[in-house]
Amino acid sequence: MAGYFVAHIDVTDPDAFEAYRALAPEVIAKFGGRYLVRGGAIEVLEGEWPKPRLVILAFDSVDQARRFYNSPEYQEILPLRLATSNGLVAIVEGFSAPD
Repeated sequence: MAGYFVAHIDVTDPDAFEAYRALAPEVIAKFGGRYLVRGGAIEVLEGEWPKPRLVILAFDSVDQARRFYNSPEYQEILPLRLATSNGLVAIVEGFSAPD
């Protein structure tokens, strides 16, 4: 079952955040991840949106998403994101419709 890495973030230092943006795609791809959403325009229809930027990555499984997040490669660049943004990050289990 697919696993999704979902991040709602507010970039506080856009210039410095570029270093993270430049490095992240290679690490994501190494673990089989692919971008579904990467900071596009958001139209809020109900409620208050928590942060202005949304990123959704798809992985083949929740375990693969965890391996990505906990990998030495991602942990090496994670401080770049943490220093230049704040937000919420979660791994979400996908839905499998019954046959």
